[in-house]
Amino acid sequence: MTQALRNTETTNSHRHRLLEGMARAVAAKGYAETTIGDIVREAAVSRRTFYEHFATKADCLVALYEASSHNALNVLRAAIDPTRGWQEQVETAIAAYFGCLAQNPVLVRTLFIEILGLGAPGLAARRRVNDEITAFMLTVINDGSISPAATLSPEMALAIVGGMNELVLHAIESNRVDQLRRLTAPAVQLMRALTRTA
Repeated sequence: MTQALRNTETTNSHRHRLLEGMARAVAAKGYAETTIGDIVREAAVSRRTFYEHFATKADCLVALYEASSHNALNVLRAAIDPTRGWQEQVETAIAAYFGCLAQNPVLVRTLFIEILGLGAPGLAARRRVNDEITAFMLTVINDGSISPAATLSPEMALAIVGGMNELVLHAIESNRVDQLRRLTAPAVQLMRALTRTA
């Protein structure tokens, strides 16, 4: 293994540890009370290492938000099974997505609420993630992977993503994060209503 590759692996390892440290710290104390000292303590790295990866605590939260969102999107991708009927695929994929979010209620609460409190950087991160999910939905539905008869416009795909986010936010505000899987039925109903079929 070359030195450059070893350095890359170490860098990736440190970044991953910092994100895990951030997740543990905010789960224990909440974002507002979490300090960089808490993050590096949980990650078992130095402050210098933190600043090699992130300029601020907010940058670290944005990175954690994006990494967690990509993980949920990967779960959604993996749940698509073209051998099943379109209705079953939609229900299975959405259930898997909400199930992934439900695995860490404290982190979900922090990410969905705190990311909005970061102002422009948080909103930009949320937009990037929503755009990725929207693009995934458009690709899967409009290329016939789910149903040759189903079509979805970009506006309706974005409306579905926005609606699902609002369902999660409502569950957080109602202290029902542990029940996120119950959002599958209304989310599937929304998907069916906004997806045109021939």
